[in-house]
Amino acid sequence: MSKTRIAFIGAGNMAASLIGGMRAQGVEATQIRACDPGAETRARISAEHGIETFADSAQAIDGADVVLIAVKPQVMKAVCESLRPHLQPGQLLVSVAAGINCASMTRWLGEHPIVRCMPNTPALVRQGVSGLYATAQVTAEQRQQAEELLSAVGVALWLDEEQQLDAVTAVSGSGPAYFFLLIEAMTAAGVKLGLPAETAARLTLQTALGAAHMAINSDVDAAELRRRVTSPNGTTEAAIKSFQADGFEALVEKALSAAAHRSAELAEQLGN
Repeated sequence: MSKTRIAFIGAGNMAASLIGGMRAQGVEATQIRACDPGAETRARISAEHGIETFADSAQAIDGADVVLIAVKPQVMKAVCESLRPHLQPGQLLVSVAAGINCASMTRWLGEHPIVRCMPNTPALVRQGVSGLYATAQVTAEQRQQAEELLSAVGVALWLDEEQQLDAVTAVSGSGPAYFFLLIEAMTAAGVKLGLPAETAARLTLQTALGAAHMAINSDVDAAELRRRVTSPNGTTEAAIKSFQADGFEALVEKALSAAAHRSAELAEQLGN
């Protein structure tokens, strides 16, 4: 990214996190531009990161190697159609708009190399994970540019088929909310068992953090880690058996299938 010029269309939370991640990795402020209709948003992101901002997207993308579109899916069509007359040949378009497929973007933007990404909200604290899919027009150099850009806020993983982004949405895009729900439930259960609310919350949060660190840094999978901490006839086994008796694994599979199905539905609705 040492020479790559990047223009952000939309300067909300996701764009701000990506810009902050790139700046932390040494990307010069002069390489980054941002466009947003909100004067307050432009002022804030300019002050925080020292970058040039614009209200006019045509000015923002002029001379950019990468145009990253970070707007709400509901306005994606209008934004893309406004960009189309001003795009230059060979510019890489990177989209982080959920549910908008490459065919729709090509219809609105014209024939350009496109990388579609599905990041998640932990990107805001540079602990995110993103699924990436590239169209055939994307060069090896552009794939590297997109990967480095998304890696500024976490882990970037390439997909072979665009349809797999629906599964990425179900697993990691929506995934943080599942863990938040478990944290809520464990904290509430701790309170019912007699713990002060603050203590129950701290115990739950630190346990979640510690378990994630162990899983990431371990040379064995999660199933083996679970077995290692589940002593026969012990307290952990009692809880695990209770989870499984109520169909825990099937419930998770059903929930993720619902999320993936909804992702595909939204792509169809929003892409028209």
